[in-house]
Amino acid sequence: MALIEVREVSKSYASGDETVDALRGVDISIEQGEFVTIMGQSGSGKSTLLSILGGLNHPSHGTVKMAGVDIYALSGEKRADFRSQKLGFVFQSFNLIPYLTAVENVMLPLAICAMKSKEKEVAAREALCRVGLGGKTDRLPNQLSGGEQERVAIARAIVNRPEIVFADEPTGNLDSKTSLEMMNLFRALNQAGQTVVMVTHNPENCDYSDRTIHLKDGLVE
Repeated sequence: MALIEVREVSKSYASGDETVDALRGVDISIEQGEFVTIMGQSGSGKSTLLSILGGLNHPSHGTVKMAGVDIYALSGEKRADFRSQKLGFVFQSFNLIPYLTAVENVMLPLAICAMKSKEKEVAAREALCRVGLGGKTDRLPNQLSGGEQERVAIARAIVNRPEIVFADEPTGNLDSKTSLEMMNLFRALNQAGQTVVMVTHNPENCDYSDRTIHLKDGLVE
């Protein structure tokens, strides 16, 4: 059984008097330990697909199973628990809290975990070391470069050791040199056993993944 099984997933939105079909019957499977990129032009449905895979956006039709669990058959509360325990997210805008240090930002996903405060801090510092920021754990986001802020965001995504990390255009706001560093980091995490699913518009990023899923007009090409 694949780690992620998507079957006949469709998603429609109301836009004024019209209905927009963002996804139209998507079928994909992703194995444990894979690094998969999802690519397509703006409006192809790739970010919609990622949000559905991440349990953030209920499909209009179809099923999404992760490790055998039909995530949209779960209650909203249980689905939120599943996300916090099994999934990590990296967004293009990083979404760091400006008045929290790097280590405090990384500790955020652990807030609901049954761990002592010191254990949470140790886990956060270990995650920052994994992404090469062991020496800047106590700096605020505005004291870090764009690439360093992204490393904090990645550390936050992996601090709870999730089965899957989802990344939505993680290099979209970075220069080419920093983008290269980030892709090497994602690849290193994957080679250490992390399953990674990344939306990208950059074909060069696909060179780092095991395979690429191409979307066009809400369909897998």
